[in-house]
Amino acid sequence: MRRQAKTIKIFPDFISGDDLFGLTEPAILRIIESLPGVDTLNDYNFRYGRSPFLELPLAINPTGCARSEPKLRTHFKRPHTLHTCNTSRAISYHSPFASMESSSPYIKQFVHSKSSQYRKMKTEWRNNVYLARSRIQGLGLYAARDLEKHTMVIEYIGQLIRNEISERNEAVYDAQNRGVYMFRLDENHVIDATLCGGLARYINHSCNPNCVAEVVQIDRVNKILIITNRRISRGEELSYDYKFEVEDDQHKIPCLCGAPNCRKWMN
Repeated sequence: MRRQAKTIKIFPDFISGDDLFGLTEPAILRIIESLPGVDTLNDYNFRYGRSPFLELPLAINPTGCARSEPKLRTHFKRPHTLHTCNTSRAISYHSPFASMESSSPYIKQFVHSKSSQYRKMKTEWRNNVYLARSRIQGLGLYAARDLEKHTMVIEYIGQLIRNEISERNEAVYDAQNRGVYMFRLDENHVIDATLCGGLARYINHSCNPNCVAEVVQIDRVNKILIITNRRISRGEELSYDYKFEVEDDQHKIPCLCGAPNCRKWMN
């Protein structure tokens, strides 16, 4: 049939249906895995993860505005799933179980109320950062505008789990070829941002960071906040020190920050 129609001959041994539809192209796979509804897939192993490349338009309210809708009292809220990490990143690169010191520079030098700064940050964080290709590795977070010193930039959000659950989840993510985004909140709890997290997990490590990750108590609840430790210009990549524990040579992770004082190893 193809010979009669004078079309290109296809050899199944060299080209497949996935190739014809572009499913072997990383860019196309990223777009497909960012489509709405992918969070309902249970048996699919993501190669690149859920990515916010497609932004859905706001739904039109049938009554004109949300204020005219009856209030529904519910305590269930489905976590907003963003995207998992790139599989080219190793798990060890995304497990910054950092121990936060209580005597942080932000705690000592803040002027306004922590709660008011936190509320302001929660409403403006989208204007503070944007996601782009990192000069250090993979994807990174950049300053969308000039940020002054001691500015709350973004919150490290995710699922609050116990240590036992974090170890089990890490084994599951490893089997699924996922990266692991976890951050230790205290001795007993970990923030797992692998499936339910925000853009803060894409901030890379640097030996000369321009931000710090601090545990700050807001309304009696501990929050992990990314705070600038100097003035940051627009377009500058955000970074902080992961503070990995020192390990032996077999488990060393090379540092690619390129800072003049780079320690060459993250751990």
